[in-house]
Amino acid sequence: MAESVYKIIELVGTSTESWERAAAAAVERASSTLRDLRVAEVVELDMHVEGGKVMLYRARIKLSFKYEEQP
Repeated sequence: MAESVYKIIELVGTSTESWERAAAAAVERASSTLRDLRVAEVVELDMHVEGGKVMLYRARIKLSFKYEEQP
């Protein structure tokens, strides 16, 4: 089996609906420019509050993908 290397980046997704949707938004956006996504780990959840109401859910995630060297 060949050895592999994975890169990990941190992203913040947002949603007006839920933390789950915020995390999914980050993964979906990343998948449009990154290949071979492997694992997404939610590391922090928070909310933006205005006037005592939740306006925005935020999910900070760590996302790993297979690292490929450029030729």
